[in-house]
Amino acid sequence: MPPLNTSRPFPVTFLLMGIPGLEHLHVWIGIPFCSMYVVAVVGNVTILAVVRAERSLHEPMFFFLCMLSITDLVLSTSTLPRMLCLFWLGAHDIAFDACLAQMFFIHSFTTMESGFFLAMAFDRYVAICHPLHHTTILTHARITIMGIIVVIRGVAFFSPHPILLKQLPYCRTRIIAHTYCEFMAVVKLACVDTGATTRYSLSVASIIGSCDAILTVVSYAFILRSVFSLPSREAGFKALGTCGSHVCVILVFYSTAGFSIFTHRFGKNVPAHIHIFIANMYLLVPPFLNPIVYGVRTKKIREHVLRVLKVNVA
Repeated sequence: MPPLNTSRPFPVTFLLMGIPGLEHLHVWIGIPFCSMYVVAVVGNVTILAVVRAERSLHEPMFFFLCMLSITDLVLSTSTLPRMLCLFWLGAHDIAFDACLAQMFFIHSFTTMESGFFLAMAFDRYVAICHPLHHTTILTHARITIMGIIVVIRGVAFFSPHPILLKQLPYCRTRIIAHTYCEFMAVVKLACVDTGATTRYSLSVASIIGSCDAILTVVSYAFILRSVFSLPSREAGFKALGTCGSHVCVILVFYSTAGFSIFTHRFGKNVPAHIHIFIANMYLLVPPFLNPIVYGVRTKKIREHVLRVLKVNVA
């Protein structure tokens, strides 16, 4: 293993530690992580293929679902393969530029994920609360604009991260106490004051996450009010079941992401292995759950997949 200290201002490589204190369990931890990644890839690719092939699914909900699936594929693929190499092959080294690239993809696409959750909540609000105006409010042009805004927001606010870190000198250890290149884990290795950089990162993440979460909650609050006022109890339970599963996925995403953000700011006494394990959850669990909740539980997608499977078997 190369020496852990260096006086080079720009290190050639960093060393990912993994989950501190759980190194002896890395091989076993990699098994469920790999299983979740396989389900995420197969599930999200299936959703994209089904929506592309079935013209009846060319509706706002499924367009947003495709955007979410692409985001999940990029988010999980930018972290899981490298993480599994660390767990199973002991590949700790990661090039400096590759580390910065991974960091950009993680933070920008996590922000996009949050934005698409909000867009899908708004779509459900319009579909349930204003069903007669659904197609006139969410036209193809507006859906495209909303998607572009979500992508631009993610790229614009988190492009400075790798640029800022590229300017910092690194004369301390090259060991990153994490399973991937997280901004806060890397910035701690700089040998200059990084207070302003840290505050920028935490402020942007907190503001964007809080605004998206609040607006999503407001959308589902209006949805619940409309659901409880439906004359048909069966229709109300059906809508409530659908929205309930959506809310569960969103809660997992925002609770784990929020825990990770605020632990950096306030959780100095939180054990490192707990913090890092939960930080992995908001990158792994939503891409794993989204195809199940939004795909398998969606009747049109489920019927199309079963129809294709029956044809192939026959």
